[in-house]
Amino acid sequence: MKGDYQELVDEISGLLSAPAILENRDFGLIASGVHDSDDTAMDPVRTRSILTRRSTPAVRAWFEGFGITRATGPVRIPAGPETGVNRGRICLPVRHRGVVLGYVWLLDAEPGPSDERLAAAMEVADRIGALLSDEARAGADLSRELGAALTAGHGWQRDMALAALREALGTDADGLHAMVCVSPWTAADTPSARAVPSAAALTVVASPAGPDALCLAALVRLRSPDAPGPADAAAERLRASAGGAATAGIAVPRRGLGELAGAWHEAVSAARAAAAEPRLGPVAQWSGIGPYRLLTALPRSPTGPDPSAAALLAPVHAELARTAETFLDLAGQAGRTAAELGVHRQTLYYRLSRVQQLTGLDLGDGEDRLLLHMTLKAARL
Repeated sequence: MKGDYQELVDEISGLLSAPAILENRDFGLIASGVHDSDDTAMDPVRTRSILTRRSTPAVRAWFEGFGITRATGPVRIPAGPETGVNRGRICLPVRHRGVVLGYVWLLDAEPGPSDERLAAAMEVADRIGALLSDEARAGADLSRELGAALTAGHGWQRDMALAALREALGTDADGLHAMVCVSPWTAADTPSARAVPSAAALTVVASPAGPDALCLAALVRLRSPDAPGPADAAAERLRASAGGAATAGIAVPRRGLGELAGAWHEAVSAARAAAAEPRLGPVAQWSGIGPYRLLTALPRSPTGPDPSAAALLAPVHAELARTAETFLDLAGQAGRTAAELGVHRQTLYYRLSRVQQLTGLDLGDGEDRLLLHMTLKAARL
């Protein structure tokens, strides 16, 4: 593969009568064309690229500022001496199916290559793009691509990240998948997708639980939406790898990547619900978490739980809170609630009266009951 890149870079150098350098999209050197002994063909940036196989962040920012990540044709970039770019450049974006995979760089000079020669060089760059794409599909675990697709912002950044993941997955991109979230992820390493049957890609990303927490995302192939076995097996296996009190959530299966963000929200929400409600876990399906589908979509209140329930949620009143939640879970049926709690009805009635005194809510009023029920459920999250 290295020889193929070298031959193609040399072909561009010959077409444009200038030494060329091929870098990947992270500005890591892949191949450099032959150059003569003329010192003017080198500058600090070019020398660093060849000797250290990487460019500095300042140089990268300078070049990307001219739109090379979105360009589909040659881009001329002026010198930027303050970054060490002492000579102008011609950048040939290396793309495949709309995704930028790398760049071919040449030093610019007057009068410069003709449009016809540049067009011929771009055709060679397209061949390089096909090679890079094949290599990515053959050898990568897609951790970077999946992570970028899940964390990219809105607009063109997300579009590019999804396009890169779609390109890396190849024909798998249009297949049926289920997103899996394992949280928290405390293992030292990210397992390879090859080690998890049916997993198309795995990555570790920041958890919604906090900036210092991590969770594992897995994109799992399915044959049928009615046969979620591979997703269940992957969730169980990965949760066991995480150890501790980790839980897992599984999203509703989807075909293709168009709703990846929604699927990830569902998987994260199901994992949070499994951690909050033991009867749902340790592996929960989004379709089975009931009211937590709504509660996990709500933003966290900066002021904490609703003031009416603050006193009830104090540790000293834990038994009263459990009584109120059980009563509301069972649709206010006193007999079933007393049996579930293992107490006499009179004891239940006393506890419910205490709940009303502490909260100021009327358990005979539908809206008050809804407010208290949702507040108690949300407190688990």
